[in-house]
Amino acid sequence: MNDRELSCSAGGQFMDRGRMNQNGVVQPLLTDLYQITMAYAYWKSDKTDDTAVFDLFFRNNPFHGEFTIFAGLEECLKFLDSFHYSQSDIEYLKQTLPEGIENEFFEYLGNLTARDVTLFAIDEGTVAFPRVPIIKIEGPLIIVQLLETTLLTLVNYASLMATNAARYRMVAGKHVKLLEFGLRRAQGPDGGLSASKYSYTGGFDGTSNVLAGKLFNIPVKGTHAHAYITSFSSIGELKTRLIKHKQTGIMEDLLEHAVRHRQMLSHVLDVSTEESSEGELAAMVSYAIAFPDGFMALVDTYDVKSRETEHASLEPKLINDIKSDNSPPKTKPSTNGHQNGQGNGKVNGHKTNGHQNGIVVQSKDTKIQDTKANTAAAAATATTAKTTTATTTSNGTAYLPKYVEKSFRSGLLNFSAVALALNDLGYHALGIRIDSGDLAYLSCLARETFEKVAERFKVPWFNKLTIVASNDINEDTILSLNEQGHKIDCFGIGTHLVTCQRQPALGCVYKLVEINGQPRIKLSQDVEKVTMPGNKNAYRLYSADGHALIDLLQKVSEPPPAVGQKVLCRHPFQESKRAYVIPSHVESLYKVYWKAGKICQQLPTLEQVREKVQISLKTLRNDHKRTLNPTPYKVAVSDNLYNFIHDLWLQNAPIGELS
Repeated sequence: MNDRELSCSAGGQFMDRGRMNQNGVVQPLLTDLYQITMAYAYWKSDKTDDTAVFDLFFRNNPFHGEFTIFAGLEECLKFLDSFHYSQSDIEYLKQTLPEGIENEFFEYLGNLTARDVTLFAIDEGTVAFPRVPIIKIEGPLIIVQLLETTLLTLVNYASLMATNAARYRMVAGKHVKLLEFGLRRAQGPDGGLSASKYSYTGGFDGTSNVLAGKLFNIPVKGTHAHAYITSFSSIGELKTRLIKHKQTGIMEDLLEHAVRHRQMLSHVLDVSTEESSEGELAAMVSYAIAFPDGFMALVDTYDVKSRETEHASLEPKLINDIKSDNSPPKTKPSTNGHQNGQGNGKVNGHKTNGHQNGIVVQSKDTKIQDTKANTAAAAATATTAKTTTATTTSNGTAYLPKYVEKSFRSGLLNFSAVALALNDLGYHALGIRIDSGDLAYLSCLARETFEKVAERFKVPWFNKLTIVASNDINEDTILSLNEQGHKIDCFGIGTHLVTCQRQPALGCVYKLVEINGQPRIKLSQDVEKVTMPGNKNAYRLYSADGHALIDLLQKVSEPPPAVGQKVLCRHPFQESKRAYVIPSHVESLYKVYWKAGKICQQLPTLEQVREKVQISLKTLRNDHKRTLNPTPYKVAVSDNLYNFIHDLWLQNAPIGELS
């Protein structure tokens, strides 16, 4: 067993190769069988000395957008650095490949490395566009053919994920935090780790994935689930109530402080303590004792029904403007425990965000309900009138009737009580997480509540409590929430981010464009699939205002475009589409990253790649980046390359015959 196998079996998937964490799954056998059978056919045809050039590129931008973020280059370089067939690999191939393959071929494979390969690439984190190769590979035909599948799998998802994350960052804005919460929904462990890494590359601020935090030095964030809240049913279950005062060190009863504050808050917030869950209060107190400086609570666990709620539901006609055609459709619960109803409409004048996701419903402790039944009945009559009308904010936004808010009101009351109790003892809470319901409305209600508490109790930091929202959020959800004036400070995004549900694959391809110095072209009736032959260089031409104008492909034998000099740029396949460009700045896109068995560039850190993404995006005009109907970015070829492509096309295209 060689070093690679020892590292894989002893240390798990990721090996420590110096400063680089090498994924042990990424090895020469992580490929398609036909790459190895082609290698044998090449070897059998005495093509061991042939040299080739392959282009790795994509044909269309993902997510109906007009840009793509290139990612995965570092992993490609790690793969080249470790490329070697182990003895067990060779033994497996002997058993797997068809009979009749000479032993000399297996000896040849056993001696193969990537030493004679040269890899050119654009910088990782750079904006890329269709048809412009993001990686260019030169070297012996057999070895560069064997690299194909592995390089594609390392680049495809990484670039798709980074692009998806960058789009979320753009719609959320630079002041809202974005956290990746997708490990449990990702396509397996490797998919989960890659999603965490490349969502951070694309602009997310952290992840819930602890292993990704360790491996890639990504900030790790998280609080608790509904399970923690529901694990408590009464305050009698609290076994620990004491906590040290942060300044004095004196032990004090946090629950006692919280209960006292809850009583005062019930009048300030117009929320009866009868509407709140004591189990929820107990859970929050216990969590605050565990994390007094990091207290962030989930506030939408319980749908606590009082007789007020029941009375309101029996007389729906008393509620203004609540009609069946504006209500969210009933849906079956999804496997993740949420009802993912989609419904856009207005309730009492308030526009919903189209994501009326069902909350987790739990009953209060039976004993608690029994002791409060009479009180709730008395309160119902007094408050029914309030229930049947919507409250209105100073800016005219109509809030939902109070019975719609029950679960959230319980959570807000209990959280605020515990946060004030912590404040008594010298600690500051962090904020809340909302995981269901109308996120725009509930975030506004939460912010208004915090402002009331800050003013009433003279705690200015309450104004700055963080509001986190989660629950099947996608790009369109955030755009809708922006329109509604949400007050969310941070989004926790999982399923739609890590699975890239709008487009699950980027579609990178790896095409032979030159062999032994002779260009090669792939022809197709679908012009989109016609390759651009030959060894090429790529340049990005900029306007005087610093924005990228066009990407230009040229033959390697051509001189690069010069600043201030007129350049004829042509569409590669449409003769009439052409324009002169006078660049104010010219950027050569390719650098040699691997040559003679060594990495040739100082590799950037993940933080530097993350910064590169944002810098590169700033070079694009806003109309290229907008969500709706973005302007396509232009990719052109030089006049010389245009003529070369079409001459080769005519030479290789068969001439039809009519009879």
